Amino acid sequence: MVPNRKQIDTQAFSLMVLLCLIWAFQQIAIKAVAADMAPTFQIALRSIIGAVLVAFVMWRRRIPLSLGDGTWKAGLVVGFLFAVEFLLLGEGLRYTTASHMAVFLYTAPFFAALGLHFTIPEERLAPLQWFGIFAAFVGVAISFLAPGENQAENASNILLGDFLGLMAGAAWGLTTVVIRNTGLSNTPATKTLLYQLIGAFALLLVAAVVSGQTEVNHTPMVWGSVLIQGVVISFFSYLCWFWLLRKYLASRLGVFSFMTPMFGIVLGVVLLNEPLDTSFVVGAILVTVGIVLVSGYGWIKAMLKAS
Repeated sequence: MVPNRKQIDTQAFSLMVLLCLIWAFQQIAIKAVAADMAPTFQIALRSIIGAVLVAFVMWRRRIPLSLGDGTWKAGLVVGFLFAVEFLLLGEGLRYTTASHMAVFLYTAPFFAALGLHFTIPEERLAPLQWFGIFAAFVGVAISFLAPGENQAENASNILLGDFLGLMAGAAWGLTTVVIRNTGLSNTPATKTLLYQLIGAFALLLVAAVVSGQTEVNHTPMVWGSVLIQGVVISFFSYLCWFWLLRKYLASRLGVFSFMTPMFGIVLGVVLLNEPLDTSFVVGAILVTVGIVLVSGYGWIKAMLKAS
């Protein structure tokens, strides 16, 4: 039986704002040193850093590391999906901008909401949420089919990178669905995260070696970026995210995720001097509207009743 999840409260709100800021910076950190270390190799290394930290926390808290609780099969699945998500993200960042990746990766709430709609009764979508998914679909279509003036010289590469980002979002959304529909839903967040980080490290390291992406230009910025990604992103942020998934309605948590692509666009322009096209901005706005309608439906409904 799936336990009841809570509506968003102050604690969830505060953590989601912090996580959105961290995740928005993720693409910036990877892209900033991509010329010195391939994104796929960066993510592999940060994953093992995060895995070691998570294992240490589990040891300190005496959380069993054994596979005897029956979650190992689901753990293999989410580990694989997590690895695929970041393989697609890493490869996508080789072709598109960090700001584009921030928008397409965070279509994940739509994929998660669709999957949960058909698997968990309490997560079924209302008509307004379906409209939000439609708005997001239109936004993605505009971004893909109406390349702006800054994409003319490199349109095919940017389109490929954007598509890989969209598929990474789908993999993330499917990961959420698997977690909510298996024993991982009630497993300690540390163990769920450990499955994912080990899976990401194993698959991405192999991918980096096979594709010849393990060369590194050793600079303080490169290793500083990898260390920050490992500690703050792979350890702290994802541990918080999976803890939230165990406590709150998954589709409601995403109400604040619209901030991540917006933060990502601003950081990409300010820190990496990335260009902005009108069509992409319009598409990003529609995706943002879709996130608010899909993930914020509970709040919207409550506000309408109160008025």
